[in-house]
Amino acid sequence: METGTSIDNTGYEGIKNGSWFIQFRNGCNPWMARYVYGLIFLLANLLAWALRDYGRGALTEMRKFKNCKEGGDCLGTEGVLRVSFGCFLFYFIMFLSTVGTSKTHSSRDKWHSGWWFAKLFMLLGLTIFPFLLPSSIIQFYGEIAHFGAGVFLLIQLISIISFITWLNECFQAQKDAERCHVHVMLLATTAYTVCILGVILMYIWYVPEPSCLLNIFFITWTLFLIQLMTSISLHPKINAGFLTPALMGLYVVFICWCAIRRQPVGETCNRKAEGSSRTDWLTIISFVVALLAMVIATFSTGVDSQCFQFRKDENHEEDAIPYGYGFFHFVFATGAMYFAMLLVGWNIHHSMKKWTIDVGWTSTWVRIVNEWLAVGVYIWMLVAPMVLKSRQTT
Repeated sequence: METGTSIDNTGYEGIKNGSWFIQFRNGCNPWMARYVYGLIFLLANLLAWALRDYGRGALTEMRKFKNCKEGGDCLGTEGVLRVSFGCFLFYFIMFLSTVGTSKTHSSRDKWHSGWWFAKLFMLLGLTIFPFLLPSSIIQFYGEIAHFGAGVFLLIQLISIISFITWLNECFQAQKDAERCHVHVMLLATTAYTVCILGVILMYIWYVPEPSCLLNIFFITWTLFLIQLMTSISLHPKINAGFLTPALMGLYVVFICWCAIRRQPVGETCNRKAEGSSRTDWLTIISFVVALLAMVIATFSTGVDSQCFQFRKDENHEEDAIPYGYGFFHFVFATGAMYFAMLLVGWNIHHSMKKWTIDVGWTSTWVRIVNEWLAVGVYIWMLVAPMVLKSRQTT
């Protein structure tokens, strides 16, 4: 029995260190598998975008589906929702079949990392299946997708805050305290400088007139939130330092900028958007970058299951899985809903212009609420230990 186990472990290491083609053929490397799932997710995004912007060319083929009504209900916004629904079903089935996996070489580990041809047929079937459904079911899925996309944003938010906190802890754990302190102050100062510069540029770009009260409120409130996070972080009872509020300041300034940029084209207070009213190479590059950024964010968040473990397991077993398979697929399932909302502007009754992503007033308010929620979660992570400790003493 010991000899067999040794051979299995040797074989696993050999596959892990082998070429990608050998790893794919044998299907025993979970690290390689996550890239395959990420590629599948990217292809689903591209298919949804193609149906939205250039689906009219496939109109004759869509007429073969009874529920497409001469192809109209399978293109545009509904085409995006149908592709998203198929992608969601694929990853949700993978979530149900891999959640709770803890050991490598188990049957569920092999299912996650292998069986690619079987999963390819399953993916094709689940991609076609939504096009056989009536429009009412797809519209209902679109309403649910709002909630699923919100869950994805919350998971991503917690993952980012956890990374910022982890980075601060790494600096504090350095042996050379004085040298590390200089690096922390330099990084924090740079972050605050970029925050202030970002706020100034937003005032210049997005407040061309005194009547742009909403943009003035968004930008000024963002500046206030940065000050609030810094004040709470430096409170003597919390003493979390300068670095985490500085990095969080960068994050909220970026979200605020994204929110204002999402305002509809033609708004007098968003002249930057007016410049993108025509489709040029810059618009196309911006769209491609936004799409790739969304896929990368989904991929990185899916691997970061540790941010939701309240008790970190320091004793890592040799045969433990490298990341949470169930959590990984759950993030991709909610990510399928999220990319649908981006491509339809969070409004399933709204048609989007070609080469645009996440544009409209709904998109703007989703980003703003996401910013405020991020600050709320960060502040709670700072004050929670003190609040819970005070409750225990009473």
